[in-house]
Amino acid sequence: MMKGKTVIVTGANSGIGKATAAGIVKLQGRVIMACRDLDKAEEAARDIQQGTGAESTQLVVKQLDLASLTSVRAFCEDIIKEEPRLDVLINNAGIYQCPYTRTEDGFEMQFGVNHLGHFLLTHLLLDLLKRSAPSRIVVVSSKLYKHGYINFEDLSSEKSYDKAFAYSRSKLANLLFTCELARRLEGSGVTANAVTPGIVRTNLGRHVHIAVFVRPLFDLLSRSLFRSPEEGAQTSVYVASSPDVDNVQGKCFADCQPQVLLDKATDQELAAKLWDISEVMVGIIT
Repeated sequence: MMKGKTVIVTGANSGIGKATAAGIVKLQGRVIMACRDLDKAEEAARDIQQGTGAESTQLVVKQLDLASLTSVRAFCEDIIKEEPRLDVLINNAGIYQCPYTRTEDGFEMQFGVNHLGHFLLTHLLLDLLKRSAPSRIVVVSSKLYKHGYINFEDLSSEKSYDKAFAYSRSKLANLLFTCELARRLEGSGVTANAVTPGIVRTNLGRHVHIAVFVRPLFDLLSRSLFRSPEEGAQTSVYVASSPDVDNVQGKCFADCQPQVLLDKATDQELAAKLWDISEVMVGIIT
């Protein structure tokens, strides 16, 4: 049970994030739904409350646009000012295979939202998490990380852009971030672990074009082959709440079990280099 615990879930207005928020609430936790679209977030909060019977105080909606470092900083300032503790941070929000666009700060959108926005968010909330120890950080990645690699010469995809590769690269960055974060958090009382939820029926693929005449077949197959958001959220909820994960550090879970990752996702030299460059990109001065 998570009674008395406060959990931030980014992207909690739909899909896996919404199901994760509902799962935490069912365990009697309190969820701060960190979302870009406040109207959709408020609607999602009402749905969760009706579906779980949760008290209204268990769900708090706050605006967070991970494509804006200004928004990330403002969100964190409010959290630090208003929240006496933070027990779990779930970096769930993501964007998938969108056309080439840039964030407010000029980063390629998928790298900017999926990695850099969460990188800064975690950095700014780390002191609060440490004061609340034992506490946890959960990073939602994807098995598609296997198709990505980090080209430090073109992190904003100015030379070339492939939307599928850009997504895979951002998910590899999530795992490398988790690897280095876990190393830095040893002995702090804060754990950092990643999860891969599998193929889930969500609106994450809204930028993927499927021909109109194929759509009915795709929808039928997705209902039979893809996981529901609730199934996809199970591992996030498990890693956020289970006593089995107490003191587990720097692992990646799928189906509530630790996984063996490719070497490129646990390369400590690569993870440290990405960390240093990410600090520069988001303006962290150390």
